[in-house]
Amino acid sequence: MITEPNDLVRCFGNGDPLYEAYHDDEWGVPVHGEAALLERIVLEGAQSGLSWVTILRKREGYREAFAGFEPAVVAEFGEADVERLLGDPGIVRNRRKIESAITNARAVVGLHEAGDTLDELFWSFAPAAREAAPATWADVPASTPESVALAKELKRRGFVFVGPTTMYAAMQACGLVDDHIAGCLALTR
Repeated sequence: MITEPNDLVRCFGNGDPLYEAYHDDEWGVPVHGEAALLERIVLEGAQSGLSWVTILRKREGYREAFAGFEPAVVAEFGEADVERLLGDPGIVRNRRKIESAITNARAVVGLHEAGDTLDELFWSFAPAAREAAPATWADVPASTPESVALAKELKRRGFVFVGPTTMYAAMQACGLVDDHIAGCLALTR
């Protein structure tokens, strides 16, 4: 944790205005809606092996490249789109990550065809709220029974790149859990 000049404490993200804004205004705030949740799942998968700030810097490129993450639109992407995206410097140009975004959009469409929504499915795995904020990052798990179960159910429904650790990160990002460290300024919002 780094103490800010104004005596407020931010548990991560200091030094980069984009990262600070993500910490202060977004991480841990509840996210709902098919496109918004698909975006978070795709970005968490894209982050695998990279720093989160790298993905934040490419986020607008992702939104443009993947049609605002509208599942029905992205689900229609084909091989020509994959090739186009492989040449797009605004995103991480990794074939498996690009194809996973399309596969996951198709899985969202499949949920809809089955009468379900990604929003309802995703949020059905929200754990009970913690009684106290974690004291240190060592107290924050990499995965939980809920993220393991969510990953398993998403895979059963056709999603890819959705392992338990990646899904726990998505649960943090989407506000299913609040892992801001004790003393963090975000806990006062």
